[in-house]
Amino acid sequence: MPALPAIDHLALTVSDVEVSVLFYSRLLGAEPSGTMLDGPFIRRKFDLGGGASLGLTEHQAATGENRFDEHHPGLDHVGFSVASSAELLQWAAHLDSIGVVHSGLIDAPYGTALNFKDPDGIALEFFVSQ
Repeated sequence: MPALPAIDHLALTVSDVEVSVLFYSRLLGAEPSGTMLDGPFIRRKFDLGGGASLGLTEHQAATGENRFDEHHPGLDHVGFSVASSAELLQWAAHLDSIGVVHSGLIDAPYGTALNFKDPDGIALEFFVSQ
């Protein structure tokens, strides 16, 4: 069996790509690195470092009837790894500075999490392993 490859990209479906671009630009401190219009959608791409990217996709056929719900089959949350508890505290301060409601630091036997949601309710997390 070949070695498991790293995740190259994550594409999230959003209800309004421009609203999401504003949120993720403020969150990541970066502007989108590209726009894709080669399908019945618009996708804006952010580079995350290490060759990975995040795509925000607004589909033309989206119904807008269902918001993200981590309790339904599919995506539960997106977790971003941070190096230390000190860095996690810096992210909490950053979220406060841009007006994003978050959980505060949540300790568990396996690590510490900082949970929050994007404008579509997609669950996001900064996480440091213990």
